[in-house]
Amino acid sequence: MGEFSLDILAHDVGMDRPVIIENQLEATDHGHLGQILTYASGYDASVIIWIAKSFRDEHREALDWLNHRTGEDTEFFGIEIELWKIDDSKPAPNFKLVATPNQWSKQTARKARTTGDESEKGKMYWTFFQDLIATLREKHGFLPTNPSYHSWHLFSAGHASRVRWGAAFGRNDKVRVEVYINHIDKDWNKQLFDNLAERKEGIESRLQESLEWSRMDESKSSRIAAVRSGSIYDDQETLDEIQSWMVEHLLKFKAVFGPVLDEFDV
Repeated sequence: MGEFSLDILAHDVGMDRPVIIENQLEATDHGHLGQILTYASGYDASVIIWIAKSFRDEHREALDWLNHRTGEDTEFFGIEIELWKIDDSKPAPNFKLVATPNQWSKQTARKARTTGDESEKGKMYWTFFQDLIATLREKHGFLPTNPSYHSWHLFSAGHASRVRWGAAFGRNDKVRVEVYINHIDKDWNKQLFDNLAERKEGIESRLQESLEWSRMDESKSSRIAAVRSGSIYDDQETLDEIQSWMVEHLLKFKAVFGPVLDEFDV
């Protein structure tokens, strides 16, 4: 990114969010503070971790201020790395937290958004996707992830989190399984979508069904989805049917779209 080079770009699979990690071998300085803010913006990061030998008071206070001022979905961590040695043991690293998000205020804000019916609905989503994840992990070798209280869940497609398989409850009593394209570079997303759209006829022929192709020019991301009727409020028999449909289509998407994505070196 420009003249800087991020140390580590990671991904929190359970929460489906990018994580940046900046390492510094000496005491913190203003230059690295500027770099983590640049990286956070450039990679649209939700979690920012700054590791250093020691933290100056002004930099720890800056992270505390950022945690206080940013939204509840953005978290800054300051970590000092130490070496511990007990008797004749080999030195071992110890990571000491010196700056953390204000979890009490941020969790309070989350709870304020999920009261009443929304809280109960969130629990229903969590239960549904917990069962879906377990089936895909145990029977079909999908990577383990953790359910959330959202109406959707994303699974790794093995493409550095730029493309993922999705299962979701949408609006108007519709559910979908999708290829979700969401790289940090909007132009890259749209170009990949266009490349896939050129193969629309062949892809739909292999899947033996029509798909919804949503370029979503107003958004950074794009999606290609199979859609059917359904709601989280359906009876258990219908929810079981929806879950089976999602499993079937996630496997079909993996088999059909996977080789095509590999061709484009995603």
